[in-house]
Amino acid sequence: QWVGICGVRLQPLVDALKAELLAQPVLHADETPVAMLKPGHGKTHRAYLWSYCTTVWDEINAVVFDFAESRAGHNARRFLGIDEDGNGGWRGTLICDDYAGYKQVMNAGVTEAGCLAHARRKFHELWANHQSTLAEGALKLLGTLYDIEREARDLQRDERLRLRQAKARPAADLLHDWLIASRQKVPDGGATAKAIDYSLKRWVALTRYIDDADLAADNNRIENLIRPIALGRKNW
Repeated sequence: QWVGICGVRLQPLVDALKAELLAQPVLHADETPVAMLKPGHGKTHRAYLWSYCTTVWDEINAVVFDFAESRAGHNARRFLGIDEDGNGGWRGTLICDDYAGYKQVMNAGVTEAGCLAHARRKFHELWANHQSTLAEGALKLLGTLYDIEREARDLQRDERLRLRQAKARPAADLLHDWLIASRQKVPDGGATAKAIDYSLKRWVALTRYIDDADLAADNNRIENLIRPIALGRKNW
């Protein structure tokens, strides 16, 4: 079906942009809710814009928004061209949060890269709301990793990889040891334990960027690209 605005047929452009996007080895992904009004229902229900974009280091600067009526994981699998049996489609590295909907594509062979900002956010909430000294310690250690990323951002690929391995790897190891030691001091079930467990359970995905210069440390790029949708949603 053609999508037309002012007589311009856009679907071939969308398809071409999507094809270019899926030719990249690394993508960011996120999803955000939008209200959908079904004719005859008289009320809205929650639909989603699934969003995919290239990394800051790619030659092409592209984002594609894929509308879906739900947040079910099959939507990500469909966009990436992976069939129900897990065959075919895109086979790169997807930078995303820990939402279960992405597990379908991970189970099909897509490599997962975590979002360091999501891990940091959990500790920041503890510090901001409860002045947690433990959370403050985590923020300082995570801040070191972000300081290194600011230094690495404008470097060439090989230089970025060397810097990460020389500085970020030992900083991440220190954070990992600190998380394990701190976890033993807090009871199960609390917000602090949950913040630590999030990082420990996703440690491989969260630190995958250190050994791959094509990966970003977090998913902030796509979150910034969908920010106008969230802002518009408040106005709508």
